[in-house]
Amino acid sequence: MNKYELALVVSAKIEDDARTATVEKAKEYITRAGGTVTEVEETGKKRLAYEIQKMTEAYYYFIQFDAASNVPAEVERDVRIMDNVLRFLCVRKDEK
Repeated sequence: MNKYELALVVSAKIEDDARTATVEKAKEYITRAGGTVTEVEETGKKRLAYEIQKMTEAYYYFIQFDAASNVPAEVERDVRIMDNVLRFLCVRKDEK
């Protein structure tokens, strides 16, 4: 099992309930693909470096999970079509 981190940039124009549901759905995609979510970190609303879909602010979430090497591709495929996710990035974390 490798350690991964999924960074989500979620729209600031949606309600808190919808934002929470978006993060829960991403966690569900990870577990359905065979991964185990270890930690979810919400860093809050931040200003974007550049405008995305006419928005200048968004909420940032970082989801750490353990999974096999094929899981990130499956998770990215599912997250790519989520409506409220502006950007995402899944990276493998180095062992220290």
